[in-house]
Amino acid sequence: MTTSPYTSQSAFDGSRMRVLLLVDLHEGAEQQFLDAYEQMRDRVASVPGHLGDQLCQSLENPSQWLITSEWATAPPYHAWVNSDEHIETVRPLTRCAREIRSLRYGIVRETGGQTGGAHPRTDGLQRNVRVGDGVIRHALTFTVKPGSESKVAEILAGYAPPEARVDDSTRLRRTTLFMHGNRVVRTVEVEGDLTTALRHVSRQPEIRAVEEALNPHLEQHRDLTDPESARTFFARAAMPPVHHVTRGGPEPAGLTRRALYYPAKEGCGMALARFLARQDETAAADPAGPVHRSTVFQREDIVVRLIDVRGDPETDPVMALGIHGPRKAAVLARLLDGDALGVEGPLRGEREATRLLTHADMALITDRRAAQS
Repeated sequence: MTTSPYTSQSAFDGSRMRVLLLVDLHEGAEQQFLDAYEQMRDRVASVPGHLGDQLCQSLENPSQWLITSEWATAPPYHAWVNSDEHIETVRPLTRCAREIRSLRYGIVRETGGQTGGAHPRTDGLQRNVRVGDGVIRHALTFTVKPGSESKVAEILAGYAPPEARVDDSTRLRRTTLFMHGNRVVRTVEVEGDLTTALRHVSRQPEIRAVEEALNPHLEQHRDLTDPESARTFFARAAMPPVHHVTRGGPEPAGLTRRALYYPAKEGCGMALARFLARQDETAAADPAGPVHRSTVFQREDIVVRLIDVRGDPETDPVMALGIHGPRKAAVLARLLDGDALGVEGPLRGEREATRLLTHADMALITDRRAAQS
C-alpha cells in the first residue's frame, strides 16, 4: 500500500465502504424505531451495491442505536443516499430520532470475514492510503424562482460571517457562494466535525435572517420552523464531495477561487464526476498546471467543480476545464448536457473550450473566511 504524494480523497477508488449511522432516539420511541427499521431494511437490501447491514442498541443507553451498512463501492451509496426515494424511505425512521449522524469510511484492512478466520482479506480494500489536510468540504445546491436572481444574490452577498470557532475541536474556515442562472451553490470548509459546524451556523441570528429572507424566492418550499421540512430541504440540497485533490508543495500566492458547472446528460452525473476526478488526479502530478486545488461535488446529474487556480483560467481553458489529453474533450462532450449550458456542437479546440469555460463559469457571490474568535 502506497501513500499519495499529494492531498487526495476520492469516492472512485473502488474500495468497499462502511457507513455508520448513529441514532439518538426520542424518549420511549424504541418500538416505533424498530418498526420503521423493519420497513426500511427490505427496501435498502434491494439497492444495487448494498452488501448488508446491522442494527445495534447501546448497552449503556437504550436510546442510542447504531446502524452499520457495507457497500461494494462508494458511488452506488452516493446515488442511493442522494435520491428522493431514500428521503421517503428513511422518513419514518427520522421521525423517531432526536439526532442522526452519518459517518462514512473506506475499508483499508480486514481480517476474518465470512470464513471466521484470522487471515486478512484483501478483496475490495482501499489500495492507497489517502493523505488528508484536516479539512472537511461540503456543498449545498438549490434553485430560486426565475426573475429573483439579482435579489437572491444581494441577500447572499450581504450576510455577516459567523464566528470561526465552534468549539475546542471544530472551526469554520471558509464559505463560498456561487450562482449559475437560478442555481445557487454554497461550499463550506470545516476543521473538525461537519455536523457540529453546520448546527452552529444554523443557530446564528444573522444566518437565520438570511435563510428566512431566501424562503420566498426558493423553488422548493421550506419551513425552517418545521424540523421535517428543514431536514427534507437540506437533504435534497446536499451535494457531497466525491473527489478532492491538492497539489503538493507550498501554496502559491495569488490563487483565485472559481466554480464550474457541468450539468450532465440524464443518468451520466456519476460518470461525468468520475471523469473529472481522474483528470484532476493526473493533473495534480504536473507542477506546471494552473489548477492548484480541485474539489468535485456531485448530486444526481448536477456536477460542480471548485478550483483554486493561478492566474486567469481563460489563458489555459483546456486545463481549467479538466479536458487535457487526447480525446478528453470528446469524452466530456458525450457526458455533458450542452443544451443546458447553451453550448452546442463538439469540443474540437481551444476556441470551443474557451466558449465552454465562459458558459460553465459560475458567478461568484461571496467568498468569506469566517471571522476569528
